Amino acid sequence: MTSVFCAIWSGAIRPMFRRPSILQLAALCHRTTSKGVEVLLVTSSNGRWILPKGWPIDGLSESEAAQQEAWEEGGVRANDVAADPIDILQTRKTYNNGLTVPCELQVYELSITEIANDYPEADKRDRIWVSPTRAAEMVEDPAIRTLLSKF
Repeated sequence: MTSVFCAIWSGAIRPMFRRPSILQLAALCHRTTSKGVEVLLVTSSNGRWILPKGWPIDGLSESEAAQQEAWEEGGVRANDVAADPIDILQTRKTYNNGLTVPCELQVYELSITEIANDYPEADKRDRIWVSPTRAAEMVEDPAIRTLLSKF
């Protein structure tokens, strides 16, 4: 009887309790200055330093959606973005209410060509340009830290 229950549990019931990962798209925005390569971090809605990121957008490819998030959250634009992500990370999405769920984060590299002071979320977020090493120290997510320290 126990083996029948285990078979039913693992084959039919258990998958219903496992939520699939959600998908978010991030932009690893960078520029070259006299100090060397710098990357852009923005504050999240709860004040943590993060890469600009968001949800897929109807009518846009994943890379275009990442580019749109970079504009909305960081006020930056790039002439071009590759269709393929530079990395796909398994992270956790933490909502403002504290709920945390598994998240697949596709990261797209953007070489920035324009920086604006007036952009959609300028009044909601801070932004900072720092070295990849410093950025890795500032973000909380271990997978993003690793990505930044290798960049």
